[in-house]
Amino acid sequence: MSDRTPAPTPTAADARRVAVGAFVGTAFEWYDFFLYGTAASLVFNRLFFATDDAVVATLAAFASFAVGFVARPLGGIVFGHLGDRIGRRACLLITVVMIGAVTGLIGVLPGFADIGVAAPVLLTLLRLLQGVAVGGEWGGAITLAVEHAPPEKRGRYAAMPQIGSPVGTLLSSGAFLLVALLPPEDFDAWGWRIPFLVAFPLLGVALWLRRRVEESPLFDRLLAEDARASAPVTQVVTGAWPALLVGAGSALLGVGGFYLATTFVISYATGDLDLPRPLALGATLVAAVVEIGVLVLGGRLAERFGAARVTVAGGIASALVALPMFWLLDTRNGVAVVLGVTLGVAMLSIPYAVSGDLLARLFPARLRYSGIALAANLAGIVSGFVPLVATAVLAAAGGGSWAPGLLLVGIALVTVVSGLLAPRLYVPEAEMTTEGVARSRA
Repeated sequence: MSDRTPAPTPTAADARRVAVGAFVGTAFEWYDFFLYGTAASLVFNRLFFATDDAVVATLAAFASFAVGFVARPLGGIVFGHLGDRIGRRACLLITVVMIGAVTGLIGVLPGFADIGVAAPVLLTLLRLLQGVAVGGEWGGAITLAVEHAPPEKRGRYAAMPQIGSPVGTLLSSGAFLLVALLPPEDFDAWGWRIPFLVAFPLLGVALWLRRRVEESPLFDRLLAEDARASAPVTQVVTGAWPALLVGAGSALLGVGGFYLATTFVISYATGDLDLPRPLALGATLVAAVVEIGVLVLGGRLAERFGAARVTVAGGIASALVALPMFWLLDTRNGVAVVLGVTLGVAMLSIPYAVSGDLLARLFPARLRYSGIALAANLAGIVSGFVPLVATAVLAAAGGGSWAPGLLLVGIALVTVVSGLLAPRLYVPEAEMTTEGVARSRA
């Protein structure tokens, strides 16, 4: 038994400070990560993956985009283990530095015309390192926010890191929208690099805020009582695999559906439909603003109806609007395009809003960081290939937008089924609070 004194129960002010810190950190992380997706649609396919076939170049760029998602489970394994062994806070400091530095380096990387095949190789390597960092980031931010939150307000605090996603989208798409206004030759020569280079000063701000966040009181309790898991990742995979699979399925729509409705749609709109780049990027900006409101509302709904029920409702709504979203895009009308993207993103944001709350309830405190990270990143592996698969099925369907629309329906239904199964696997409430953990080990 350790003689370390456990931390006192966090106050409402403590919970708010941690939630804000988690939000700012994840907003910065997702800004960096989303930049790559936007750049893959607009510039990497031309400047780093040189080929005369536009479809092949786009597929190659999206394949490198997917590498970041393949690497995320490695980040989940490494930082999940460390987060359940040495603490949540230390891991979040490491991940925010790592992704900021990598993103800035992408901004100074020479293209194919300058260094040949080394350009796409180095770009893909940096994307891999991005994926490792993000793989450990989100699970830690959710864990820290949930474990500081008052039980009756857990839904809203768990939604705070989620709001970092649309804010990251706003920042990344907004940055590219501005540089896309440059003449094409300036955009290709240096303009696209600016959003990546901005990551360096943003890193300083995010690191300062993260350093002010306190460690989880539940982790302090586990540390004081020497109750940490010896091999948390192994224990999740071998002993909690049903929760792992259900958690991954519940998160699939919020991640994979999002990349279909944004990254793929940008490529589809600017390529197949020949729409202006500012219109496609502007649609994602409007959708991101609406998403913030949906996430706030979703957190409140989780407190009233439960995260699982909200997940099911959001999945059904997404399935219903999947095909209409593409029908609106196919009109090539500016207002209809914005409406379609906004509608699609808003519906899939309903289950995304409560994803952190639901995942936290699937794993006990001593395995929570690892469990959340592995479940989210298992969904992330599949999600990273969604734009690639959507591009392939679109080509196979002869350009018919019904094909990617049905792909979105399938993703939504996976989340619906997972939401229905989740309550059967919830851990006892005692594993969600500091006092409960103490009583359960008394």
